[in-house]
Amino acid sequence: MTATPINFQMNLTAPAIKVSGQGMEAADSLKTGAKAIVARGVEMVFQNGAQKFYGLKNIDLDVNRGDIQLLMGPSGSGKTTLLSILGGILTPTAGSVCLLGQDLTRMNRAQLAKFRLHTIGFIFQEFNLFPALTVVENVEIALEMKGTKGKVAHQEALHLLEQVGLADRASKHPRDLSGGQKQRVAIARALAGDPQIIMADEPTASLDSQSGHAVIALLRKLAKESNRTVLMVTHDPRIIDVADRVTYLEDGMLQSSPTAVAHQAFA
Repeated sequence: MTATPINFQMNLTAPAIKVSGQGMEAADSLKTGAKAIVARGVEMVFQNGAQKFYGLKNIDLDVNRGDIQLLMGPSGSGKTTLLSILGGILTPTAGSVCLLGQDLTRMNRAQLAKFRLHTIGFIFQEFNLFPALTVVENVEIALEMKGTKGKVAHQEALHLLEQVGLADRASKHPRDLSGGQKQRVAIARALAGDPQIIMADEPTASLDSQSGHAVIALLRKLAKESNRTVLMVTHDPRIIDVADRVTYLEDGMLQSSPTAVAHQAFA
């Protein structure tokens, strides 16, 4: 039987969430201006029949504005679940999440969807490009969802493709691109609308070492130029050197991990 989350409510109303720690004082501390992401006491409990187990347990995480933050750990450690919670896609069983001073746990479904659309750019392992659309159309569609239409969207999409070095591939289709090029299109799409937070789930898993490192180096350059915050889930130790901070997740629990420790863990 497939495990399902307990207390999973997509409306994310405040009564469905309990704030761990010091109550309202802890909740107020989430609004620290220098932090892009602040999570306190985040937990996710799953149930399989009569059995309950923690997918995430007592997660406290601060990510500074403009930082490249890696979440590392083995398969099944809870990385993608945590990323989904921090991105407002999943509701935690307990805890609070604040992005750019906004408490996600106090938003209803419509507020959360709007906030996510305009604040977060997502990058996925398998690129998630539309095969029937050209490269520029794949970026345009993201801009149109965020309110930029017509010729303005087309010109902005071309500009974003130029930033990732793919202006000359704008009229091609995803099938005509290499894996690294597809991921660069995904980065351009994630940057559409100028979101201040980029969240990436295993963005190098489908790439060879050289392409993976080039893609992440590009993402770091683009993020640093505009002070964007990047939160990246990965088990790939080859990209540690582009990160400002590395945090290690194992058995649903976080611990700060210096680069050397993370390297040893994946050796």
